[in-house]
Amino acid sequence: MDFNDIQKAWNNDQEEQVELPTNLEKLQSANTPLDKIRKNLKNELISQLLAVVFIGFIPMYNKFPEKLVVVYYLLYAVMVAVIFYYLGKLFFFYKRINQATLNTKDSLYETYLDIRINMELYKTFNFALTPFVIIYILGSVFYNEPKTFQFIEGNLDTRIVIAVLITLIFSILIIAIVAEYWVHYFYGKYAKEIRKILNELKE
Repeated sequence: MDFNDIQKAWNNDQEEQVELPTNLEKLQSANTPLDKIRKNLKNELISQLLAVVFIGFIPMYNKFPEKLVVVYYLLYAVMVAVIFYYLGKLFFFYKRINQATLNTKDSLYETYLDIRINMELYKTFNFALTPFVIIYILGSVFYNEPKTFQFIEGNLDTRIVIAVLITLIFSILIIAIVAEYWVHYFYGKYAKEIRKILNELKE
């Protein structure tokens, strides 16, 4: 609603209230959940970078076999490339919502869509890391219990194969559940608050 609409409503002495103040209040109320998303995303970026550094030092303090150090760092290099690809996208998302001005319904809707898209991106990021987690688990089992993988040499033990498969499936499910919960807890519930404000602006 522009100035002419406000003046017309005033001149006609209509009893109904002008919508602009209400809309402005609703738009301003969206800043609170958006601020929480900004804060959580900033903490997320910092913690992810620290985790990358921490993982890089694992062979130095985990009694890692020297012959596997090169293999570990090759996998680590690939993992770092994947992580920085996604963290780069999340960083630019952080910059966008940091500069977002929620002064119109359209700008709020665009910000909401950006949040939803990047929530899905974050889930994809977690799934992209799943193979590395599985390789690390299998590597740890192989190093600590070499007999577990005797079936590779032709000594097939059905129970061991089933145990390995169940472990892998369980690991993937845990990662999926944790990712869903994490995204909902830190971002999803605030996105729902913004969606609720958008619905109220339609009325």
